[in-house]
Amino acid sequence: MSGLGHDHEVSPEAVLAYGRRMLASQPFSVLIGAELHALAPGLAELQLPLTAQLKQQNGFAHGGIVSYMADNALTFAGGSALRVPVVTSEFKINYVRPALGDRLIARATTAHCGRSQAVCTCEVFVVNDGAEKLCALAQGTIAKLPDPSKK
Repeated sequence: MSGLGHDHEVSPEAVLAYGRRMLASQPFSVLIGAELHALAPGLAELQLPLTAQLKQQNGFAHGGIVSYMADNALTFAGGSALRVPVVTSEFKINYVRPALGDRLIARATTAHCGRSQAVCTCEVFVVNDGAEKLCALAQGTIAKLPDPSKK
């Protein structure tokens, strides 16, 4: 999140607006309708309306969509903590229940942030009849992108 800088305080609104611009620059995120609801240094919340196109044959959110939500929330949380351009270097996910409902919510936080990487955790919830139920847990390492000018 190099557009936020390290040297001065940035308003919460500016951080969220920056994150929303980053999400809007991701064609896949735009395609599926992902929404960034919260972003602050070390934390992020993504939401996604569950349309029929995002579900598998039994009516659950496709596992790849649940995984996308975790991966992207982890990356936003880690990137906002590191304040540099980042990528996911690894992550794991545990599916704990089928995501049957009308919306997914992924909430990620940074557990540890160093100079070049952050370790983050994420809970993915499905909303059904207004109630949130945990459907997946994830953990990942978010790494600073190498500077292309230093090859």
